[in-house]
Amino acid sequence: MPGCFLKFIKMEYLQNISPRKYQQDIFETCKDKNCLVVLPTGLGKTLIALMLAIERMKKFPEEKIVFLAPTRPLAEQHMEYFKKNLPELFASMELFTGKTDSEKRQELWQNTDIVFSTPQCIENDLKNGLYDLRGVSLLIVDECHRCLKNYAYAFITKNYNDAAEYPRVLGLTASPGHEKSKVDEIARNLSIEAIEVRTRESEDVKEYIQELNFEVVKLDFPEEFESIRQNLKRMLDIKVEELKHRKLLFGPANKKTLLDTQHNIMRAIASGNKHFNLLLGASACAQALKIQHSLELLETQTLSSLQEYFNGLFKDAKEGKSKAVSNLVKQQEFNQAYIKLMELIAKKVEHPKLIKLKEIVENELKDNPKFRVIIFAQFRDSVTKICKTMNEISGINARVFVGQAKKKETGMSQREQQELVHDFILGKINVLVATQIAEEGLDIPEVNAVIFYEPIPSAIRKIQRAGRTARLMKGKLIMLVTKKTRDEAYYWSAVNKEKKMYELLGKMKFN
Repeated sequence: MPGCFLKFIKMEYLQNISPRKYQQDIFETCKDKNCLVVLPTGLGKTLIALMLAIERMKKFPEEKIVFLAPTRPLAEQHMEYFKKNLPELFASMELFTGKTDSEKRQELWQNTDIVFSTPQCIENDLKNGLYDLRGVSLLIVDECHRCLKNYAYAFITKNYNDAAEYPRVLGLTASPGHEKSKVDEIARNLSIEAIEVRTRESEDVKEYIQELNFEVVKLDFPEEFESIRQNLKRMLDIKVEELKHRKLLFGPANKKTLLDTQHNIMRAIASGNKHFNLLLGASACAQALKIQHSLELLETQTLSSLQEYFNGLFKDAKEGKSKAVSNLVKQQEFNQAYIKLMELIAKKVEHPKLIKLKEIVENELKDNPKFRVIIFAQFRDSVTKICKTMNEISGINARVFVGQAKKKETGMSQREQQELVHDFILGKINVLVATQIAEEGLDIPEVNAVIFYEPIPSAIRKIQRAGRTARLMKGKLIMLVTKKTRDEAYYWSAVNKEKKMYELLGKMKFN
């Protein structure tokens, strides 16, 4: 009997934790079929993986289990969870990282029951013939919405399904996305036979979660910003018309279509086509993208982040790094926009979002002196400015929380990230101002509120961000939206994608 087996697992092996009914029900499906589990952040996907690992090890005691996670800290976190909730001698466990010598990993593979690893590490070892997946009875794929195209997950899952004698796959995610083709690809790569979906509104989940107060704070786009916006829009319109005239751009000139256009142009040039139409089009497209980004910073971020961006363009032009940038900063409209921007900054004018955010955090602090908040923002310059503004509030200790260094930007090492989260857990820090690094990959504790500095058009990322609050205690989700800007479009895009995702998952059938 299924229920008897779960009771047996609880009594004999699980320590310090009891499965909830929906976790038990999901486990029953996972035990018999390759399963995609879609469950919001904080509702216990890892416990389901642990229960299934116990079941597979009992059934196939000579076989291994591999638990994949996209980052080393997350893989390490899962291993610590298993160690905490299993008897000490239940199974040997090892964390595989690129820092461990390949010969050592080969040796560990032979003597380890459960391997926790990033996919890149396993992929490299398989390609180098260090070991194979024939003796693996369970492959757990965390954040499996990444199991697409050339990502290492896809290579490993194909290798596993071809090699394993007793294969079983468990895919875990808060959201697989809303596009049918991509969800189908994820399911195909994982050889999914069943899907288990729960939301905060699911009847068997409701009793375990706390009230989530969701508020959209709408703000007017300031009139004094309008002249900057109009200058930038005029410049953008000219470049868009040029691209259409050259038959290089079709349809609306949004960020995605411009990026696609740039990709197509550069691919054609790289293949040897040096026609002047393409070369001039490449310059026009590069300028259009930079103007688009400037508009996004103006409408949705901070004036200081736009200033930083403009200064960077002037610097690149002066150093002769890009002909397109040199042409851009020479234009009259660009310089008019810059002059107006500097006038506003001299008057200490800022985006109304920043002012409202400060007010919200001050009020939260008054209501609860021990509160903890995560503020999400898209761009690092904005994160820095927001953090500085938060630290102006008495009683606030805010820190920037960003990913590892990339391109010209500075970043945080994984050790620095973990130390920062540790201080957040201890209450030494009460506000984290984060980029998307805080959406997945680190064990960030329950917070009183999650604030979106801007909406994001991704349903996956929206769900991951929102899952940081209202798990064990009442929480708030606050989203700042500047009216009559791309903020509104991004907000509705994510809402519609999330709705479409759950409709799609509800209709999926497996043979």
